[in-house]
Amino acid sequence: MALLVRTMAVLILMAYKLQFSSGAVYKVGDSAGWTTIGNFNYKQWAATKTFQVGDIIKFEYSPQFHNVMRVTHAMYRSCNASAPLEAFSSGNDSYTVKTKGHHFFMCGVPGHCQAGQRVDINVPRNSTSIAPTPSALASPTVPAAGTTPAPTPNTAAAPLKDFKSRFVFVGFFITVVVVSVTVVGFA
Repeated sequence: MALLVRTMAVLILMAYKLQFSSGAVYKVGDSAGWTTIGNFNYKQWAATKTFQVGDIIKFEYSPQFHNVMRVTHAMYRSCNASAPLEAFSSGNDSYTVKTKGHHFFMCGVPGHCQAGQRVDINVPRNSTSIAPTPSALASPTVPAAGTTPAPTPNTAAAPLKDFKSRFVFVGFFITVVVVSVTVVGFA
């Protein structure tokens, strides 16, 4: 019986930790996706986000016309796609942020990086909070004439993600209780 109680306590603690360890999912370019159409400003897009370790960066694009390459800072600056750290080409690729610091991505199709199809995902080394900074929630400024405004951050997804996490936690907890009661009933 004591072993069962300890096992339940460990499982509940693990479920609790899992609930808070899942990262946010960011679709690069929001509704525009990963593209050269419309001269999307990926630097401005990334500046409106507060990235954390554990976040998932999604690249959605037409694989006939684009790809994604994770590259070094020097390769990013020079748009050099000759030796990427990682290459993706499915059209629906995800990258899970595992470390703090800069994570550089670009399209390796000739001319696309030079046209602005590159993004620097920066996880600040001094970041400790999970909540976005006030600057990430500020309303966008009016763009200069001739530029394409960036889409506003999708704040509707946050409550849904939080609800899903809590739902999974409650479901897991109920399962543990049911299994425990069943095991104790047979003991």
